[in-house]
Amino acid sequence: MENTRNLAERTPRSERKRQDSFGMFDGYDSCSEESTSSSSSEDSEDEVPSIPASLPIIKNNGQVYTYPDGKAGMATCEMCGMVGVRDAFYSKTKRFCSVSCSRSYSSNSKKASIMARLQGKPPTKKAKVLQKQPLMAKLAAYAQYQASQQQQNLAKSKAVVPVECFDWGRYICSNNLVGAPVSCFKHVPMGTCWGDLAEGVRVEVLNSDTNLSTKVYWIAGIVKLAGFKALLRYEGFDNDTSRDFWCNLCVPEIHPVGWCASSGKPLVPPKSIQNKYSNWKAFLVKRLTGAKTLPPDFAAKVHENMQFPFKKLMRVEVVDKTHLCRTRVALVEQVIGGRLRLVYEESSDDFWCHMYSPLIHAIGWSRSIGHRFKRSDVSKKIDGQMDAPALLFAKVKDVDQSGEWFKDGMKLEAIDPLNLSAICVATVRKVLADGFLMIAIDGSEAADGSDWFCYHSTSPSIFPAGFCGINNIELTPPRGYTKLPFKWFDYLRETSSIAAPVKLFNKDVPNHGFRQGMKLEAVDLMDPRLVCVATVTRIVHRLLRIHFDGWEDEYDQWVDCQSPDLYPVGWCQLTGYQLQPPAAQSEINSLSPPYFVEEALLANW
Repeated sequence: MENTRNLAERTPRSERKRQDSFGMFDGYDSCSEESTSSSSSEDSEDEVPSIPASLPIIKNNGQVYTYPDGKAGMATCEMCGMVGVRDAFYSKTKRFCSVSCSRSYSSNSKKASIMARLQGKPPTKKAKVLQKQPLMAKLAAYAQYQASQQQQNLAKSKAVVPVECFDWGRYICSNNLVGAPVSCFKHVPMGTCWGDLAEGVRVEVLNSDTNLSTKVYWIAGIVKLAGFKALLRYEGFDNDTSRDFWCNLCVPEIHPVGWCASSGKPLVPPKSIQNKYSNWKAFLVKRLTGAKTLPPDFAAKVHENMQFPFKKLMRVEVVDKTHLCRTRVALVEQVIGGRLRLVYEESSDDFWCHMYSPLIHAIGWSRSIGHRFKRSDVSKKIDGQMDAPALLFAKVKDVDQSGEWFKDGMKLEAIDPLNLSAICVATVRKVLADGFLMIAIDGSEAADGSDWFCYHSTSPSIFPAGFCGINNIELTPPRGYTKLPFKWFDYLRETSSIAAPVKLFNKDVPNHGFRQGMKLEAVDLMDPRLVCVATVTRIVHRLLRIHFDGWEDEYDQWVDCQSPDLYPVGWCQLTGYQLQPPAAQSEINSLSPPYFVEEALLANW
């Protein structure tokens, strides 16, 4: 709010803009009389945007970069030994070249790396290769290369023990936690038809408290609900918690009351309380009168919702993780719970994303909007390949670009796709068709535009200038910008720029249902193979701050409330996806529980 007040104080009353429901100023006046240029209708891989004369140029390994203050400063990664420009390193401490190196430092492998450097050994081959990657695409390139190297090394040296034993029930009960309800996640199975399932609903389940050799069932009630998982208590135990158990409500062993009668299955009371009542039938009639149970077609709906339209060998266009400014063709290799493992054509590199991700598109999308595209030399399709139908992809909102619209050079605030914990000062670099924009982070963009990234104009990841200040979010200024604290008014005047008008941004805030402190399973978007135990730590309109349990706050990520990369508790168990447990720092440092060591290794696998 300080930035906003300063702006208001320094702007004549007649020039002040009215605030709208977003709580934002409706645009800033340009400090220059020159108008911004319109976007070009054509694009090519060799196109190089102009570099403002006021910015010094840095050359590194043949790659040209702009850097606001011209002071590079060098740093050495404490994990892999790579030497590079300090401000291109990850996190505030600048100790590591990437997320993977930072996380690996906490694992068992850090000891060997430290010893090697203390003994004067040169950087690994991995580090030397990394130095050749485009500097400002560092996180994407580093993560890709390190993932492939770690996968090869682990396959040769040590088998990773799959982490399948995380106990959500114990974790929730021991800390009195709350899981986000399934209804918050419209993209997951049962997300739109979860109904009013709540505490008190009765179900028929297997009776584990029996000496009988055959399967028998009993009625249980939901005591606590967390995502797909429910804490159940057998009828008749009243306030006795000794036999409570957690179960995923979408597994085949859960049935509505009445299923046993219609299926000819026996209802047998648990042996611990079998003598508590002489007439169990009368007891059940009394307890179940007026009670709720699952819909009779619940299991059928679960089965239907677990069918996914994307199939192996379907072709899609997806963002090139080594050059965010372009897309390339990839093949669907695997589908798990709606998540796709894509393998790039002419490459063994893969990329994980959800089928509703804004990063994937139908074949031909790039040409239709004027987006950069890496052409493939593959001339003949493999048997079974087919282009994924356009109707399978997430639809974007239609926009009218004929009136007042985004223009090249306009300033805004945007979530940095290479550092999702930061909302940064950014610039519209090119206006594409159908409402899409190419965005660059100020102060850290490559001269060839290879680190530009594409957001739709309705994307919840871009914001008007001043959004962070009004909502008390730390705004990341351009790298090397020394006039702090950052003030938008001064910056616009210094750069002779204008801010994109507030009315062009998406102001819709759905009634998402998330609350601060809720638990969920979330994709680590810096390594999108991983789905981790996570917490909603902050909510700003539709924006969620996701914290990965056990990790430092610097790994937090800003995510939209409707992101397809968020899942309810129990989603991994339901779909068969591997869940990464919390990284307990004290136990990682002592290296006692084996699965924590493996988790640290998996982060780079």
